[in-house]
Amino acid sequence: MAATGLEGRLDAGEVGRGHWRVTLLSGFGWMFDAMDVGLVSFVMVALARDWGLSQGQVGLAISAGLFGMFVGAAASGTLADRYGRRAVLMGTLLVYALATGLTAFVWGYGALLVLRFVTGLGLGGELPVASTLVSEVAPARHRGRMVVLLESFWAYGWILAALIGFLVIPEYGWRVAFLIGALPALYVLVLRRSLPESPRYLIQKGRHGEARKAAARLGVDPGPEREESVEEAGGGGLRALWSGAYARRTFMLWVLWFGMVFSYYGIFTWLPQILASSGRGIATSFGFVLLITLAQVPGYFSAAYLVERWGRKGTLVVYLLGCAAAALVFGLRGLAADASGAELVLWGSLVSFFNLGAWGVVYGYTPELYPTASRGAGAGWAAGVGRIGGIAGPYLVGVMIGAPGLGVVAVFSMFALVLVVIAADVWLLGEETRGRALDEISGARA
Repeated sequence: MAATGLEGRLDAGEVGRGHWRVTLLSGFGWMFDAMDVGLVSFVMVALARDWGLSQGQVGLAISAGLFGMFVGAAASGTLADRYGRRAVLMGTLLVYALATGLTAFVWGYGALLVLRFVTGLGLGGELPVASTLVSEVAPARHRGRMVVLLESFWAYGWILAALIGFLVIPEYGWRVAFLIGALPALYVLVLRRSLPESPRYLIQKGRHGEARKAAARLGVDPGPEREESVEEAGGGGLRALWSGAYARRTFMLWVLWFGMVFSYYGIFTWLPQILASSGRGIATSFGFVLLITLAQVPGYFSAAYLVERWGRKGTLVVYLLGCAAAALVFGLRGLAADASGAELVLWGSLVSFFNLGAWGVVYGYTPELYPTASRGAGAGWAAGVGRIGGIAGPYLVGVMIGAPGLGVVAVFSMFALVLVVIAADVWLLGEETRGRALDEISGARA
C-alpha cells in the first residue's frame, strides 16, 4: 500500500513542538492511569487489615480491576478505529477517574469488586489508544523513542501512588487515597481543548480537510490542497488481526503481552503486601516500594536511548532477560529473612528497571505492526489478552504465598521463567521495525 503525500510527510519530518504537545498531553493521562493502578496495591494493604480480608480476597480484588482492563482494552481499540483516538482517550479517562472516586464510599467487599471492574474498563481502554495516537503522529526516525517516553509517564504515576501510599494512607486512610484518584477527571477538560486527532486516522476515514488541519497543528506541512489518499487495505476488527501476514505478528504480540502483564501485575501489585507481611511495618515497606519504583525512570530513559540504536527486538530481549535474572535473585536473596534493606532495594530496583524499560518498548512496538484501519484494534486486543495474564498473575501469587512449601521464592522463580519464554517469543517470531515508515511496515509480509 502506498502512503499519501501527507502520511509520507508525517513519517519523514522532524520532531517539533506539536509532536511533543501530543506526547505530553497523552503522557499525563498515562500518568494518572498508572497512579490509579498503583494506588490499589497500596490501598489493599490497609483495606485488608480494616476488613479482615484473606490473601485470596486481596488477589481477587486486584484481579477484578484487571478483568475490567481486559474488557476495556479489547473494546477501546475497536472503538478508537471507529470513532477516533481522541474521543476514546477522553472517555476512558473520565470513566476510571469517576469510578475511583466512587470507590472512596464503598460499603462492602462485593461493591468494591464491582467498582474495581468499572475502574478497570477505563484504565485498560486508555493505554493502547494513547500509544496508538503517539505512534501515528511521530516521525519514523523518532517513533520508538517517543512512545517509550510516553510510557515513562507510567513511572511518574507509580511514584505518585507510592507517595500517596507513604504519606497519605497511614495518616488519613485509604478512602482519602481513592478521592485523590478522582482528580484526573478534571484533566478531560484540558484534553478536549488541546489534544488533536490523529491525521492518519482522519485520512483513513476520508476526512482529508480535518487531516490537513490536524497535521498543521503538529507543525507538519499539509502539502497540496487537493491531496488524495490511498485507502488502507482491509478493515479493522479481530478477524483482520488473524488474516494473512498479520497472524504471525498477532500471535507473537499476544504471547508477549500475556507474559508481560502476568509478570508485571503479579510482582508489583503484590510487592507492598509482601513487604508489609514480612514484619517491616506499613510505613517502612511503602518507603522501600517508593525507592524501587524510582528505578523505573532510568529504565525507561535507557530503553528510549537504545530502542533507536539496537532496534525493538534487541532492546526488548535484553531487558526481558535482565528482568528475569533480577527477579530470580530478588526472590532468592532480596526477600530472604536475613536480607538487609539495601539488598532488598537493590534487587527490587533492578527488577523495576528492566521490567519497565521493556514495557516502554512493548508499547512502542505493538501499534507499529498494524495498518491504520486496524491499528487501534491490534493494540487494544494485544493489551486485552495481556490483561488475562494480569487477572491470573495476582490471583496465582495469592494462592502460592499461602500454600505450604511454596512462598516468594517459588513465585519469583515462576516469573523469571515466564520472562525467558516471552524473550524467546520475540527473538524467534518478531520482526524489526526501527526507522521504517508505518505504511511500509503494515504493508510488508510478516
